Amino acid sequence: MTTELYILTLAALLQYLQIALYSVAGNAQAGTKAAMGPRDAKVELTGVAGRLQRAMNNHFEGLILFAIAVVVVTLSGRSSPLTEICAHAYLVSRVLYIPAYAQGLVPWRSVIWAVGFLATLVMLLAALFGSGA
Repeated sequence: MTTELYILTLAALLQYLQIALYSVAGNAQAGTKAAMGPRDAKVELTGVAGRLQRAMNNHFEGLILFAIAVVVVTLSGRSSPLTEICAHAYLVSRVLYIPAYAQGLVPWRSVIWAVGFLATLVMLLAALFGSGA
């Protein structure tokens, strides 16, 4: 398994953690009746619960791009120290993003997000233009 695939697996497990964090906070705020009901009426979460929900949704979006980058790098044989560093940067940024978003840390939340976003972009560019391992 390449380093990038290993980190993708960790990023997927991180998503499970985010789902759990959001679920606990959301249930505490909205109640288990709302969580277990048919969800016909939208419940707007606020505060930390709302921020955890948005952080989770943001990771769903970022994880898609990161997964594409990992698959392209791996299948093209273009894994390199650069793509490994970028994969690590993505994961670290996503781990740091959760408390930064939950605590409403401005501008750090956006800076941390940008690190992960740019790391993914560099991986895609390395797959297109890199020389491979």
